Amino acid sequence: MKRFHVHLGVPDLAESIRFYSNLFGMPPAVEKSDYAKWMLDDPRVNFAISMRGAKAGLNHLGLQVESDDELADVRKQFEQADTPSVTDETNIQCCYARGNKHWVRDPQGIPWEAFHTLGSVPLYGGAEEPAPAAACGSSVSACCAPAVEQLNTPTATKCCA
Repeated sequence: MKRFHVHLGVPDLAESIRFYSNLFGMPPAVEKSDYAKWMLDDPRVNFAISMRGAKAGLNHLGLQVESDDELADVRKQFEQADTPSVTDETNIQCCYARGNKHWVRDPQGIPWEAFHTLGSVPLYGGAEEPAPAAACGSSVSACCAPAVEQLNTPTATKCCA
């Protein structure tokens, strides 16, 4: 079963964690110094926020799936969405997780991610030590969405690594 995914960049993580914890009636399922995630069942949403140097607001939208077969089905839907191309990332470490992903951008330029999480990693993007928020640079936004020019490039920079 798919789960809708929303990722927002926030300027004040603690303030946002308080707000969304009250809004959702529960604390985050994952909380780090620069990231928090709620896994809601009603509605079925993976809602994440981060403070990784990107502007505040919508970072990306997506669909989280539970199997590689489901991920392959969503990739086919991405291909049929009349986008220039789909960017594939295999066994990528990003946002404290390891998984397989596909990316497209909608006509407004909003990144859409389809992903199957395979496990967790202790540090953001799987780095050996915490990277500063600005480490993602201009080519990759706060949590892993490839830059527009990278979506059509087979060697797209992976996450913040």
